[in-house]
Parts: sequence; structure tokens; C-alpha cells
Amino acid sequence: MNATLDRTSAQIECELSIVMPCLNERETLVQCIRKAKAFLQREGINGEVIIADNGSTDGSQQLAEDAGARVVAIPVKGYGSALIGGIRAARGRYVIMGDSDDSYDFSELGAFVTKLREGWQLVMGNRFKGGIHPGAMPPLHRYLGNPVLSTIGRTFFKSPCSDFHCGLRGFDRAAILALGLQAPGMEFASEMVVKASIQQLRITEVPIILWPDGRSRPPHLRSWRDGWRHLRFLLLFSPRWLFLYPGAAMFGLGLLLMALLLAGPREVGHVQFDIHTIYYSSLAIVIGFQAVLFWVCAKLYGMREGIVPREDPRFDRFLRWFTLEHCLLAAGALLLLGVGAGVSAVIAWESTGFGSLAPEQMMRVVIPSGTAILLAFQLIYGSFFFNLLGIQADRGGLPIVQEDTHGL
Repeated sequence: MNATLDRTSAQIECELSIVMPCLNERETLVQCIRKAKAFLQREGINGEVIIADNGSTDGSQQLAEDAGARVVAIPVKGYGSALIGGIRAARGRYVIMGDSDDSYDFSELGAFVTKLREGWQLVMGNRFKGGIHPGAMPPLHRYLGNPVLSTIGRTFFKSPCSDFHCGLRGFDRAAILALGLQAPGMEFASEMVVKASIQQLRITEVPIILWPDGRSRPPHLRSWRDGWRHLRFLLLFSPRWLFLYPGAAMFGLGLLLMALLLAGPREVGHVQFDIHTIYYSSLAIVIGFQAVLFWVCAKLYGMREGIVPREDPRFDRFLRWFTLEHCLLAAGALLLLGVGAGVSAVIAWESTGFGSLAPEQMMRVVIPSGTAILLAFQLIYGSFFFNLLGIQADRGGLPIVQEDTHGL
């Protein structure tokens, strides 16, 4: 009984947990722990240092325990897995996480603690504002990878972070756990910022200094592989930029070109656009329409899973129109249009005794006919699938797809 009370009391009193992922970091681990513990002692903070060990084979675990840290074994491999396990094991109200390669100075965490105590829920370090020592960051990361990915993240998710992938960050433990972070690899860094931005947590930045890491071996990070994983993650979490905007642009451009060329070929300068352009316009229309349908699916699924905000007035207004009944009516109109154009083409073919036809004229009818029929069936099957997603979402307490109770 007394032991249980003591553990509970320690958890209540612990203000800050400093969490470091570890995979064979014996060269730098003890130095990082000593700096972190010196900071806690100097500032009079009741805290702890946690080493989330991801299966080290170089004796890092014993070195960490001897240095006064609490070692938590994380069997599932990956940077994200190690940190998720360490955060869950933390006892502090606040957590500051950072790599154990001595590239971050754990003795200078005062700005993070100040911001956390002010009520900020995620405090990101910013290496570009604080300073990057020579050799601390490869040029590819400094001038291409980080700026590009940070710009994409700010654009897609309206995030205030200008150093999206800084590994030194502090946060309110309960608020971050509520995000349900799951990424096992390096993209965990993006997942935290993306979900925190989507859920509108209070986010700020503090300048930090990045030092060259103290290891003699290469880092675990792989530039192109992990850069792609970050970019892929950002795209998957932003269905508008992945599906809606490109799809709508392709659909609109294809429709415009087809409409311009239905009456006959057009010349721009010395270039003539004819039925071949109509064919590729049809492809653009179909692909664009399919991309927009994928956006609706991704949006519905994301709202159900908490990946994108559940409150979206514009999408809700769209769905009030986008009922199964309305979709079937629109698909029926497209099908009639396509079949009607196809019938007219067959009649024209019959008038020649089913002989040869002038392709320049007939393809202006056949291609739009096939396009309309294809769009009709895409819309029919898509609308039934959206309705299925809506039923599943409604079971979870999220009414998404509206039924038309007035019938047809």
C-alpha cells in the first residue's frame, strides 16, 4: 500500500520528463544524461530522464542506469516507436524529447520550460533561428530538405512551425498522447506537428543551437529514404493537396479543351489541335474526376479517424448536396447523355451501311459519349461507397453523409 502511494505521489509531483531515444549511443549518451540532470538540478525542477532504448547492443542501457536515467525497453523498432514508448512511460506533466547524439544541449532547456508553463502545448525548437554550427547539418538537409518540407507543412496544415523536423521539442504530455500518434519511423516528427496543427493545439517555437553530433559512426537518418517518408506522410494527411486541387485542375482543363474542340479543330500559331487532343482531354476529365472522388473518400475516412478536423462547414455543406439520391440523378443524366450521343453515332454509322466513317467527325461524338458513360458509372459506384463510409462514421457518432428523406 505504501509503495503504491509513493509511486502515485512521485507521478503527481514530477513536472518534467526528458525523453531520449537510444540505439547504440554509448559514445554520447552519458554526456546527454548528465547535461539533462544538471539542468533539472540547477533549475530546481522535479523531473526525470528517460532513455527509450530500442534494442541497443553496445551496453547503452547499463551506462544510462549508472548515470541516473530510467531505461525503458522498447521492442518495436523505429525512431517513432521508441519515442511513443518513452512518452507513454513518462511521469512528468511536461515532456522534452531530443536525440541522444549530443547535437542538442540538454543543459539549456529553460526556454522550453518557460513556454510550457505559460500554457503552450507544443514548443518546437528552431535550429535556423538559433544557429547551426559548421558540420552539424548536411547541406542537403539545411538548404533543401528541411526548408522544402517545412514550407509544405506550413502550407498544407497552416502550421506556425518553420523548422518542421527539429528533434528537440517540448510538449504537454496529456495533449500529445490524446493525438494518438502511431508513426513508427522518422516521420513521427511530422506526425506530431501535423496532428497538433490539425487539432489546433497551442504551438510556438524557441531558437536553439544545433551542434555536430559526437558519434564516430554515421547517423541512423537516411536522407532520401526518410525525406520521402516525411513527404509521403504530409501528402497522405492533406487530401486536398493530394487529390482535390490536382484533380479539379485536370478536370476543368480537360473539360475546357474538349468544349473548345467539339465544333472543329483549332490552331494556335502553327500548331493544330484536333481529335487527338480531345482524346487526351477525355483522359484528363476522367482522371481528374476520379481524383476528386478519392478526395471525398479520404476526407470522410480522415474525419472518422481524427486525421483531419471533424468540423469543416464547407465540406458539410457539400455533403448536404452530395447525397446518394442526388448522385444517382446526376449519374443518370450523364448516362443518358453518353448513351444518346452513342446512339447518334450508331445511326450515322448505319446511314453509311456500316461502312467507314470520317474519324475527324465521328470521334467528336464518340469520345465525349464514352467519357460521359464512364463518369456516370464512376459516380454511381462512388456514391454508394461514400454512403457506406457515412454509415460507418455515423456509428462512431460522426454524421457525415446526409440521407435525402424526401425521396426522389
